[in-house]
Amino acid sequence: MKKRQIGMLLCAAAAAIALAGCGSGKTKTEDTKAGQESSKETGKESSQAAAGGDVVIKVFSNLPDRTSGQGLIEQMLFDQYMEKNPNVKIQVEALDDESYKTKFKAYASGSDMPDLVNAWGQPSFLDEVIDAGLLAELNPADYKDYGFIQGALDGFSKDGKLYGLARNTDVMAFYYNKSMFEKYGVKVPETYDDLLAAVNTFKAAGVIPVSMDGSDKWPLSIYINALYQQYNGSSSSKEIREAVKTGDYSNEAWTKSLDQLKKSIDAGIFQTGFETTDYATSMNLFTNGQAAMYYMGSWEMSMATNENIPEEIRNNIGVFNMPAVEGGKGTKTDLTAWNGGGHAVTANSKVKAEAIKLLNYMYQPENWSKLCWEKGVCMSAQNFSQYLTGKETALQLEFVDKVNHATSISGVTFNDLGTNQFKTVSEDASVEFAIGQLTAKDFTDKLAGAMKK
Repeated sequence: MKKRQIGMLLCAAAAAIALAGCGSGKTKTEDTKAGQESSKETGKESSQAAAGGDVVIKVFSNLPDRTSGQGLIEQMLFDQYMEKNPNVKIQVEALDDESYKTKFKAYASGSDMPDLVNAWGQPSFLDEVIDAGLLAELNPADYKDYGFIQGALDGFSKDGKLYGLARNTDVMAFYYNKSMFEKYGVKVPETYDDLLAAVNTFKAAGVIPVSMDGSDKWPLSIYINALYQQYNGSSSSKEIREAVKTGDYSNEAWTKSLDQLKKSIDAGIFQTGFETTDYATSMNLFTNGQAAMYYMGSWEMSMATNENIPEEIRNNIGVFNMPAVEGGKGTKTDLTAWNGGGHAVTANSKVKAEAIKLLNYMYQPENWSKLCWEKGVCMSAQNFSQYLTGKETALQLEFVDKVNHATSISGVTFNDLGTNQFKTVSEDASVEFAIGQLTAKDFTDKLAGAMKK
C-alpha cells in the first residue's frame, strides 16, 4: 500500500463525524502558562532526577500480556526508557480490563495511586476521574508535532484541558477464519441475512458461528450499537448521543436492533454460555479453530503475527464489518470505531514530572506509533504513514482499507456516552436482554432511567 493511501486513511478518519476536531480550545498563551506552572510544581523532583537520584515510576496497565500485542510494545518502551535513563526504575502492575477497572476504583479512594495509568477517553470512565482531580493536566503544546489524527485527543480533554493521550484508532468487526469459510462453502456476508445463513451452515457442521465475550458485557453493547448504525446509517452517532442525553429511546432503530440481536441469538449465533465466557476464552475459541468468527476490535489484529496461535489459523484470518440489514439506511462501510484507551499521569504522583517525561517518550511517533505498526499490533491514534514497511499483514491492510473507505464512523458507543452508573446499567441490560431476562422495552426503560439517577 502506498503512503498516499495511508494518508487517505487518516484523512477519512479525520473527516468522520466521530473523530472530528482535536483542538484543546486553549490559546498559545494558556499553553505556555500551563507549562510554566507544571515546571514550578515539579521543579524539585526534576532537579533530583537531573542530579542522578533514583526515580521509581509505578505504572498501572490494562495490558497483562507482556509478550505479545500492545502489552509487548508497552514493555519494550519501558525497557528502552530505563536503558536511556539508568536512574529510572519502572514498576508495572498489569491486570485485564475488568480487574483493572475494579482496582482502579480502589486506588482512587486511597492515596497510593500509581504514577502512570491506563485511561479510557470516554465520558463513562474519564469524566468522574477528572472531576475527582485524579489526573494531571498535560500541556497540549507538547504534542503539536506528535501527529495525533484529528479528534484523537477529544476524549481525553475536558473544559479545554488535556488529561491523557490516546493509544489507538479502534475498529470493531468480525474476524473470520478464511479456510473454514472455504471448507463449508460460506462467502463473506454482504447482508445480515447472509450472516444468519452462515450461522445455520456452521451450526449444522458443529462449529460455533461467532465467539462472543459476554462476560465483559461491553462487546454485546457495541454489537447493539453497530446494528443501530445499520438501521439508521450516518445519522446514528448524533441520534445515539441525543438518546443517552435525553433518555428518549423512541427511535424504532433501537427496537429493530434489539429484535435482530434476539433473532440472531435464537438462531445460535454465539456459543452456548456466551454470557459467562470471558475475553481470553472467547478469543481462544476462535484461535483454536472451534469458532468460525470472533466479534472483537482491531487491537487484536496481532493475532496474525502471534506465534502462539497455530499457523494454519493465524495465516487465514480475515475481517468484515457488521453487514447491512434489510430496510436499513446503513451500509457495510459504516464503521463502528473510536479512539478509546490511552495513558494518563496521576495528579498526586510524587514523581509527576518524570511520569510525564515517560508518557511523552512513549508517544513520540517513532516509538508507540512506529512499533505498533511494524509489529502488526494496532493502528495508533497518530499518523503512522511514514512507518510503512511493505511487510504489513493482510489484517493490517484490511483494517486500513475499512477506515479509508468508511462512509460514517460511530465514535464512542452508547454504553460509554453517559456516567459510570449509566455504563454499568446499560452493559448489564445488554446481557440481560441477550439471555431473555429483559424485553426490548425493559432494556430502553433501564437506559432511560439510568441517566435520571
